[in-house]
Amino acid sequence: MPELPEVETIRRQLAPMVEGRTLAELAIADPRWCAPLHPHEIEAAVAGRTIERLSRRGKYLTWELHGEVFLATHLRMTGTLLADPPGARPPHARVTFLLHDTHRIVFCDPRRFGTGELLVGHEARDAFFAARLGVEPLGEAFSTAALRALARGRRAPVKAFLLDQTKLAGVGNIYADEALFRARIHPLRPVGALRPAQLEALRDAVVAALRAGIDAGGATIDDFRHADGVRGSFQDEFLVHRRAGRPCPACGGPVRKLVAAGRGTYVCETCQPRPRLRRRAAPAGARSARPAASR
Repeated sequence: MPELPEVETIRRQLAPMVEGRTLAELAIADPRWCAPLHPHEIEAAVAGRTIERLSRRGKYLTWELHGEVFLATHLRMTGTLLADPPGARPPHARVTFLLHDTHRIVFCDPRRFGTGELLVGHEARDAFFAARLGVEPLGEAFSTAALRALARGRRAPVKAFLLDQTKLAGVGNIYADEALFRARIHPLRPVGALRPAQLEALRDAVVAALRAGIDAGGATIDDFRHADGVRGSFQDEFLVHRRAGRPCPACGGPVRKLVAAGRGTYVCETCQPRPRLRRRAAPAGARSARPAASR
């Protein structure tokens, strides 16, 4: 799934093309994209409005239109936005944004999981995101103190915590692995048990991993493409993600793959020591569970 760096890459590429221009027509070929609203409802609500800004919140890309009309789009697993693609209809085209100057942006999505949400008014937009997304990791609010407050008392593995969009918006499987390696924290370590120095390292590592991904134009493992169809290159800079069996770039030991938060997870257990299992103390007066000797 495209994560924050991939969505931000698309935003930066499309913003100069669309901001300040009129969205002449929105053509929705796949009703699943906007369900439960009917495509005609969204098409009528946005047609002819000026695109004032193309913004990003977490993994959402939002078309901010004149009159406080917002179209919040999500690429999901296989979606991508292509600017002026060749041919009348590129493969897997689901939605087409037609600008008044004949430019067009086409949303292509082989698995049809991508979505579009119509939000009218600032309050509706803010409530939509507040219910789904936590702190923005590249924003000023993402401090070590904020991370400490979010993690306090939580027993969930730190990998699961990073993937929870209601806590931290925009971080997915790739950047969670890369950040945890940079911070030297095992993905199965309970987030509430992290020491202050580890929380500071994790905060800095999340920011560093996301910025590195943006600088590389995102990562293309399967379907992600830039607006011009070019692949991202961050996959060539992975430190541990998808490097199972290969040497750790820090210590030379093998990177291994395990499952954390239900996701394939990559880790160097030399640089990221596995947390020790705590043994429960036996109740006072409890007898040994050894079997009685046979007579």
